Amino acid sequence: MAGPVVRAREAGGQVWDDPSETTLHDALADLNLTWRFLIVERLDLEPAGQHYMQVFLNDDLSYQVEYREGGEDKHFQAHVPRQPVVIGVEPIAKVLADWASGGPGWREALPWEAWP
Repeated sequence: MAGPVVRAREAGGQVWDDPSETTLHDALADLNLTWRFLIVERLDLEPAGQHYMQVFLNDDLSYQVEYREGGEDKHFQAHVPRQPVVIGVEPIAKVLADWASGGPGWREALPWEAWP
């Protein structure tokens, strides 16, 4: 049996192998000023440890979203302002789930910039 393709890890230490879209959404919704980040890694891509997306909750409740596709020159970031309660983490959860599954549209969903 093959191992997991995707692994998600939150700041509190919880780990999920091949998390569902609902699990990713719920993990994002649980971010707070104590447990601020969620990292989702693609385990099936080379080089190992260099294909991931992470979300960090800033002090102002906006989000810093990053993804990396290999080397340093393929590391990008986007800032997502604090969302109204009605919207919540939905836009970020959609990007994360699409990225994790290799789905389309996630690259166009946020204003990505090269990591400095």
